[in-house]
Amino acid sequence: MVLATVVQTQGSVPREVGAKMLIGSDGFTFGTIGGGAGEAKVIRQAEQVLETGQKQMVIVDLTGAAHRDTQGICGGMMQVWLERWTGAAAQTLAQQILMRLETGQTATLVIPFESNQSPYLVDTDVGVLSGSAINDENTFIGTLQPPPTLLIVGAGHVGMQLAKIADMIGFQVMVQDDRSEWANSQHYPQATKIFAELTTALTDLATHPQLFAALVTRGYQYDLAALTGLLQRPIPCRYIGMIGSKKRVRQVLQTVEQNGISRSQLQSIYAPIGLDIGALTPEEIAVSIAAELIWVQRGGSGRPLSEKSD
Repeated sequence: MVLATVVQTQGSVPREVGAKMLIGSDGFTFGTIGGGAGEAKVIRQAEQVLETGQKQMVIVDLTGAAHRDTQGICGGMMQVWLERWTGAAAQTLAQQILMRLETGQTATLVIPFESNQSPYLVDTDVGVLSGSAINDENTFIGTLQPPPTLLIVGAGHVGMQLAKIADMIGFQVMVQDDRSEWANSQHYPQATKIFAELTTALTDLATHPQLFAALVTRGYQYDLAALTGLLQRPIPCRYIGMIGSKKRVRQVLQTVEQNGISRSQLQSIYAPIGLDIGALTPEEIAVSIAAELIWVQRGGSGRPLSEKSD
């Protein structure tokens, strides 16, 4: 495989520093560094790296300048580092990265630009977000974050559709519901864990650093139990959203507050859940919730891009 890593950007570009893509000798690719002509150029150069083993930096010019060979008109430029990963050492390093990420730990990867040095892991994080990086003329250092986990409480129609979309956008999906006829691997093939008991789920995820929770339950009492437990975690959830009418939401929040949860904690709840896109069907509601998850995770404005000024 060749690992393509965006190591520097300037101006408007489709992907951030740290974005990665794998290119295999059989034409297989995984991930993207932005698509279009720029990515096609990177893939062509990666084929050379696969053959020769010689690392190289590729400049993707997206300025649209008439006097240059540009690969797009986004307005900026990207530097993409290409390096072949092969053999037992690369396999071991890949396994070490996976082991850390799968257990909820970060993995800080150092990529030397020197021809006689190979990538390696260090124990110090360089940032808190995926793609956080430090680079100079000789080295690129980037911290990979484990995938955020979405706990779906309530395994009904909305939950099933939300699991599909959440998995697609990079969340590790877990589900909790006491009804085995709903909460099962047939309905939730994306789920890495399915919990029958809420207490088990809360205990298992008590110290998870990146927990998002979507409460799409079948009733008031289930919302109340889940919300109370999630707000008492030692590590606050990145996101808690709760489905329901404004009346149901108000009743749940009032009861939780009466049970000793502070009002400031309740202000962090996204309820009713999702962005206002006029969603009606379970599929549309799932899209609305997923959009809110991305909004919270990435820090967007939530407004139409057509209203955004340059």
